[in-house]
Amino acid sequence: MLNKSYRSELIGLFGMPVDENPTVIIMEAAFKELGLNYRYNTTMVKPKDLETAVKALKAFNMKGTNITIPHKVEVLKYLDYVAEDAALMGAVNTVYLKNGKTYGENTDGKGFITSLREENIELKGKKVVVLGAGGAARAATVELAMAGAQQIVVVNTNKDRGETLVKLLNDKTKVKARFVLWDKTFEVPNDTNIVVNATSIGLCPDTNKPNINYDTLTKDMIVCDVIPNPPQTPFLEEAEKRECRTFDGFSMLVNQGAISFKLWTGEEAPIDVMRKALAKEFGRVL
Repeated sequence: MLNKSYRSELIGLFGMPVDENPTVIIMEAAFKELGLNYRYNTTMVKPKDLETAVKALKAFNMKGTNITIPHKVEVLKYLDYVAEDAALMGAVNTVYLKNGKTYGENTDGKGFITSLREENIELKGKKVVVLGAGGAARAATVELAMAGAQQIVVVNTNKDRGETLVKLLNDKTKVKARFVLWDKTFEVPNDTNIVVNATSIGLCPDTNKPNINYDTLTKDMIVCDVIPNPPQTPFLEEAEKRECRTFDGFSMLVNQGAISFKLWTGEEAPIDVMRKALAKEFGRVL
C-alpha cells in the first residue's frame, strides 16, 4: 500500500463578489513553491449564509479562510476568538483554525502599511484622507494612526458608519480624526498628504470612479487604491493625470497574503514567488 495522502488541506475565500479576486494566484504559487498539499478555494458566500459558512470551516476541518467584501465586519460575531488589533478595527480578513476553534486576524492594514514603507513613504505626521468606512477602511485607518499619522479625514456615504469609525480612532488612538459625509462631489483639502480609496468603487466589474473633484488632487499628494483588480483603477488613472504619485492594490494584496499564509501553514511565505505570480497574471513587469 502506498504511503500517500489523497487529502488536501483546504483554505478558502468568503465574499460576494469574489469572481475578480486574484488571491488564489498568489496562494497556489506559494503552496507549490514550498511543496505543500494545500488548495485555495474562492467561494461566493451570500450575507445570509455567512454564519453557516464559518461553521463549515470546522465541519470540513479547513485550515482557514480569507474574508472579503461585504463580510469583514459581520464575521466577528461568528468567531471564537478575535485578535486585539482586529477587534479594535472591528474587521477581520483572515480566519484560521487552532484546536478546533476559529481565530480572526486582520492582515489588510499591515499589508497596506508594509507596501508604503517598502517605497519609503513616511507616515508620521501626515494628513490623510480615506474614502470609505468599511472593513478595508477600518484596517487602513487604524494602522495609519498607529504609524503616526497626524490627521485622518474619513469620507463616507453612510453617516453612522463613518462617525463610528471616527469615534473609534479618536477614542482609541492618538490621531485626530473627523468625518465628512459623502453626499456630493468631494473636494480633497489642499493640505492633504495621502489619499486612500478604501471603497469597492472601481472593483471589477464595476469600474466606475469615486465621486470626487479630481482637480483638487495635486502633484504633491500620494494617492493609493486598495483594489487589486484591476491594478490600474480609473481612480488612479485620474490621479496620474494630475501627476500624483500613485500606489495600487498589487503590493498590498501580496503583503497581506504573506501574513495570512504563515497563519495558516506555519511557514514563511515565499513572497517573491507570490509577487511574480501575480505580476504574470496581470501582465505586469516587475
